[in-house]
Amino acid sequence: MASAVLRRLGSPGAVFPSCHLSAPSCTPLLKSKTVSHGARCLNVLDVQSTFTDFEHERRTFKLEQPKYFNFARDVFDVWAAAEQNGQRDPSVPALWWVDVQGCDHKFSFNTLSQLSRRVANILTGPCGLSRGDRIIVILPRIPEWWILNLACMRAGIVLSAGTILLRAGDIRYRLTASGAKCIVVDSNTVDFVDQVDGDCPELKCKMFIGEGSETRPGWLNFKDLLSKTVNTESSEPQTLFFTSGTTGPPKMTEHTHASYGLGHLITASDIMWNVSDTGWAKSAYSSLYSPWLHGTCVFAQESPKFDPQDTLKTLTRYPISHFCVPPTAMRVLVKEKLSDYKFQRVRHTVCAGEPANPEMVEQWQAGTGLEIHEGYGQTETTILCVRPPCVEYRPGSMGKAAPGFDVQVVDEAANPAPVGEEGVIAVRCHPKRPVGLFSRYVDDPERMASVFHGDFFLTGDRGYVDEDNYFWFVGRADDVIISAGYRIGPFEVESALLEHPSVLESAVVSSPDEVRGQVVKAFVVLTPAYQNADKEQLTKELQDHVKEVAAPYKYPRKVEFVSELPKTISGKIRRVELRDEEWKDSHI
Repeated sequence: MASAVLRRLGSPGAVFPSCHLSAPSCTPLLKSKTVSHGARCLNVLDVQSTFTDFEHERRTFKLEQPKYFNFARDVFDVWAAAEQNGQRDPSVPALWWVDVQGCDHKFSFNTLSQLSRRVANILTGPCGLSRGDRIIVILPRIPEWWILNLACMRAGIVLSAGTILLRAGDIRYRLTASGAKCIVVDSNTVDFVDQVDGDCPELKCKMFIGEGSETRPGWLNFKDLLSKTVNTESSEPQTLFFTSGTTGPPKMTEHTHASYGLGHLITASDIMWNVSDTGWAKSAYSSLYSPWLHGTCVFAQESPKFDPQDTLKTLTRYPISHFCVPPTAMRVLVKEKLSDYKFQRVRHTVCAGEPANPEMVEQWQAGTGLEIHEGYGQTETTILCVRPPCVEYRPGSMGKAAPGFDVQVVDEAANPAPVGEEGVIAVRCHPKRPVGLFSRYVDDPERMASVFHGDFFLTGDRGYVDEDNYFWFVGRADDVIISAGYRIGPFEVESALLEHPSVLESAVVSSPDEVRGQVVKAFVVLTPAYQNADKEQLTKELQDHVKEVAAPYKYPRKVEFVSELPKTISGKIRRVELRDEEWKDSHI
């Protein structure tokens, strides 16, 4: 099976035998504190993975951006060389992939390095791409996704990943907005591309991932060629991410070789499993840059859809030490009987993508004995707020500002807000711009101007910071409800509702009201046990419950029970859709 995968990739190289590792250690073994080609400020191979004084580390943390930096060459190839020179444990793979049949395939750093060079030559040869050109890659969790990321880095090509849930209209939008000259997909997406390629004049090359010598008219297949790595400047564009589109059409954010390649120095693990779809920034963050920066094993599982029981079984079957999951998936996991699953090695669970409801955190800990460490960031940034093990957990908080970022809460004039006062979460970018911040919204100067105010980049999220420097999320600026003069964030109301056993998930938005202007309305998806409950009685019960666990003025005066909530392709709730429906006929 492993050789079949390599034949598809066009490589005679070898992968590790199909056997489970026994508690491997992925601790960096190289002692060198520098990497080549100018990135001498980057202590990639000697970074402390843990610390006890977070505030000291945050204050003293400095990251200098080198003039030239290429993650494939200056990080990945360093680990490949260490592997060849006997300075890295050869039994620990760079990528441990489980296919849909459940078979294991383990790729070394050296094998992936060689494969990515050959694929880089495909891009610059048959595909006709040049440095700075853009490519869209829509692939499931298969090794080619990781190899193409490395190949694009080597050739200086700007990659934009898309989720496999995209359909013809979504693909047309991304191709025309980005001006991509090439698209790479698997066989399941070919027909969608063929439906719209005539509307995309910039598209010059289509390549698909298939088996063996399979051919399709107008499409290229993988070939095994060899290429060299381009000497890219650290400030050159490397990646385009389309945002989730929670408040409108997806924004096209551009990151440089440095902003993602150098923005993850505080994350280290033994075997990292991130279940995010390959089309989102979180996948690049936790399934590529963060673990490979430390020479750590990436675990990936090819699966057609998220299955909570299969996910829990995987954690019992494999020695995964770090598990990263979005709250949307975690809310489903905690409904399972967690005590029936004995994880083999998990010691660190991370939730990111949306706020983690305290009730969900408590359920996971009660069932597994593991804390959930929340991370806060955006497509435009790397991680902004963290809660490492040395920082005390406070239910509902996002943690503290991550090293490398000066995160503050500011008022409407972009001045720092007093402690405890709600404002916009912002990142200071003057006099020195943080390395992990995106470079621009592509072809959208008006939006760029709207998010930079004074010395700050404005995230569009509202929150506050307490006297101990913990950050607390209130909601997107557009999601905050103002009722009779009170400001109400949807997250706190949704968290309160989730504590009730009848609620599987909920979305809270504003609804027009003649007296108060706006009132809180909750859209509720019920758990199976409450599907046939008396809805009028249950509404009163939920309202009383929120009054008990939150400030009484925050309770939902309107409750609507629904079978599902509108979501983005990435699984985030689209409150804007619910809110627009509520207000479409209002004259208030």
